[in-house]
This record gives sequence, structure tokens and C-alpha cells, in this order.
Amino acid sequence: MSLDGFVAGPNQSVKEPLGVGGEPLHEWAFPLAAFRRIHGMEGGETNASSAVMEASFAGIGATIMGRNMFGGHPGRWDPEKPWQGWWGDDPPFHHAVFVLTHHPREPLVLAGGNSFTFVTDGIESALRQAREAAGGDDVALAGGARVAAQYLAAGLVDEMLVSLVPILLGSGARLFDGAGTDLHGLAPTRTVPAPGVTHLIFTR
Repeated sequence: MSLDGFVAGPNQSVKEPLGVGGEPLHEWAFPLAAFRRIHGMEGGETNASSAVMEASFAGIGATIMGRNMFGGHPGRWDPEKPWQGWWGDDPPFHHAVFVLTHHPREPLVLAGGNSFTFVTDGIESALRQAREAAGGDDVALAGGARVAAQYLAAGLVDEMLVSLVPILLGSGARLFDGAGTDLHGLAPTRTVPAPGVTHLIFTR
């Protein structure tokens, strides 16, 4: 998240999925060995962000995300060229992912245990399905901002990691728009300063 509260820049699109100026929000992560390993790459560096990133992926049995994070052109899915996600043939999740959308679509199964189920009946349904798929492991809420705000407003978030990057975006997608004014018992429990970012961990 930028200092002025945005998790993506304005005008998100297939060409610029993080919006105009949004990519620097994640530049702290790209060189990390933990990030590169998850995405099937070798090498990389280790710093204070490494343990935070590794912890955020540990024990996850299913993931929930919104249509914008899964990507593709807005509106109905193209039946002739269905969007397969940003991650190629072997996405980094390796478990069931539930995508909130207004437009029905058959499930997508890819390599490495990756599956994408498209949920059209709301956040509670997605969470129920994800918990069942996780089999007792944790459920990750990957974003984007509108989906995160809905789960926050409903009091369904047990832990939140905000990686605060010292840039200003001016406009775009705000993490807390629509989240209300109540964190439903979430309180800051840990702060981790690292190169180019400060990680804020909130838990219930």
C-alpha cells in the first residue's frame, strides 16, 4: 500500500494490471529469493522481508481473490479466448483458488494442483467453499482492494498484512474504501521494517 492508501494505481488494465504507477508498490518483493522461489525462479536475496513473505504463504490451503486480480478484460468472459490468469500454465498457488465475479464460468484446472473456481453468489459462499477446500489449513485473501474491503466490512478477516511502501500514487484503488470504520477486533501486533517497505501485521 502507498503512503496515501492505494494498493493499485489508476486505470488498471490488461496492459497495466497494477494501474498507472502501481508497479513500484511491489519492487521490494521482486528480488527476494522467497518471491522468486514461489514463481519457479532461482537465486535472489534475503532481507527482513523474506520471513514476512514466507510466513504469508505458509499453511495456506486455499485462496480467495477478486475478478480484477485474476484479470482479463472486464465484463463477460470471452468464450473463444478465456482468460487463464496472469501466471501462465503453472501458477504459484498450488491449491484451490476461488475467484469472485459477476459472470459465471466453468472451473479452470491447471498444472501443479492449481484450480480456479468462479464464484458468483458472494463473499460468504466463496469463504465457505475455500474453507472446505483448505481442509483445516488457512484461507488466504489475495485481493484486490474491493474484495478485501468487503471481507473487512463483514468482520471476516482474522489477520491482515499491510506492506507500506514510501511512495504516493495520488489516485487508484484504496484498500479501505468501503471497509467502514471498524476493524472488527484487528489490532497491530507486529511491525517489520525492511528495505523499501514496512510490514504492518494486524491480528484479531
